[in-house]
Amino acid sequence: MKDILKEAYGYIFEEALIDEIASVATYREFKADDYLIEIGDYIKMMPLLLNGAIKILREDDNGDELLLYFLERGDTCAMTLTCCMGQSKSKIRAIAETDGSLLMIPVEKMEEWLTKYKTWRNFVFDSYNIRLKEMLEAIDTLAFMNLDERLFKYLTDKAKVLGDTEIHNTHQQIAYELHTSRVVISRLLKSLELQGKIKLHRNKIEVLEF
Repeated sequence: MKDILKEAYGYIFEEALIDEIASVATYREFKADDYLIEIGDYIKMMPLLLNGAIKILREDDNGDELLLYFLERGDTCAMTLTCCMGQSKSKIRAIAETDGSLLMIPVEKMEEWLTKYKTWRNFVFDSYNIRLKEMLEAIDTLAFMNLDERLFKYLTDKAKVLGDTEIHNTHQQIAYELHTSRVVISRLLKSLELQGKIKLHRNKIEVLEF
């Protein structure tokens, strides 16, 4: 486990912290579409993503989801940190976008390392800052972008996270994450194709522009 940990976080954490993480962390593998965190869960451990991608979503009173941001290798979830530290219920849902693996850190170690390791403290604060920017970007996207712009941003963001220009989501799945209807998404995808930004194939979407 230590070698995998060093590969993902060695450029951030010093050797002593890497050793401590390896000694207390729980290793977990996941498959695409696995539910990793559910709304209402009490979270007692903080995730460190070793590889793969995870999408973070919110849910409204009607049960409709809205995509907030993606987690990639080397990331953690600031909202999970908040729930851990405050011993409160999760306000988000985390679903695996791809296969991958992560380490789960006990909450008591999170607090201890804040004073013990400067690199850990910087990592936690940087994670809050990055996620806050992404939350503000999600708000701006909803408030100021037309749906066709939101859709194209969604596709390009997902392609970057996956490291692949081909996206294998159905029109219904995209509609669900963008909080709209399949008919609207299908129409906008066709419009983006006519603009030369994407190419529609059977069961996949190819992103041509970034």
